[in-house]
Amino acid sequence: MSARPDAAADPEALDAGAFREAMSRVPGAVHVVTTRGPQGRAGFTATAVTAVSDHPPSLLVCANAGSESTQALVESGIFCVNTLSWDDEPLASLFAGRTELRGDARFAHGRWSALTTGAPVLESALVSFDCRLVSAEIVGTHHVAVGEVVDVRVGRHARALVYRERAFHGL
Repeated sequence: MSARPDAAADPEALDAGAFREAMSRVPGAVHVVTTRGPQGRAGFTATAVTAVSDHPPSLLVCANAGSESTQALVESGIFCVNTLSWDDEPLASLFAGRTELRGDARFAHGRWSALTTGAPVLESALVSFDCRLVSAEIVGTHHVAVGEVVDVRVGRHARALVYRERAFHGL
């Protein structure tokens, strides 16, 4: 499989499909990122989540800029990163948009509460990081959002949910 498009178009550009295929080989923890705003609750499934710093505690989340849930996060200025267990795989699919449910209707599944910001916290999550948005910059097709962690809820020990080669796995 070639990783380069037609050299005449742009000899330096990497083919987007080749990049997506390569990234599918990189396992990532699965999270449901949630927010609450004037339009209600919203959320999406994400694997592009990482720690930025422990002083102040902060996380980085990459989210599709065209998503209504991402727009809700940017507008509200709050979000919660809920790290999923293997048992939460149905929620990962639901919040990834694999069903007809959108917005607040997705929250009929799972048990939800809140911490400091009011963003939805999944009770079954391995850990939940409650954040205030510090910055959100568009890079390509995604918002790169950085949030300061203002509260944490550590859940039970359980098998983690990871995503690799376009499928969910337990770890």
